[in-house]
Amino acid sequence: MSIDRETFENTSEEELAGLSVPDQVLGFLATHADRAFKAREIASQIDLDEGAVSTALSRLKDRKLVEHKATYWAVTTDKDRLEGYSGYERATTLFNEQLGTEDAAAWREHAPEEPHPSIKTEDDQ
Repeated sequence: MSIDRETFENTSEEELAGLSVPDQVLGFLATHADRAFKAREIASQIDLDEGAVSTALSRLKDRKLVEHKATYWAVTTDKDRLEGYSGYERATTLFNEQLGTEDAAAWREHAPEEPHPSIKTEDDQ
């Protein structure tokens, strides 16, 4: 996975070496917790071999840190389980440094006023 120059210069060698493939995969999925991805999409986004990503996803699934449906993968919604995984915090920190943290107010500002058609309201029932 490539990193930006600022991260390269400001991150210790120990921190850079410590981010394993599963840590990178989990960090990516956690950063995009509202979405599910195919293994090849994850591999492309974090610049890793698809086979390595698939292996990491299987291992993360065994630990119940990711969920799998058809060809899609998503991070678990079990926050306690995630927080108990030692690589989660490092990966999340690195991705937040590289990509920035999400701004909930910005999301709300651009959210549609009408609910998505798949969401039933009291009027629909």
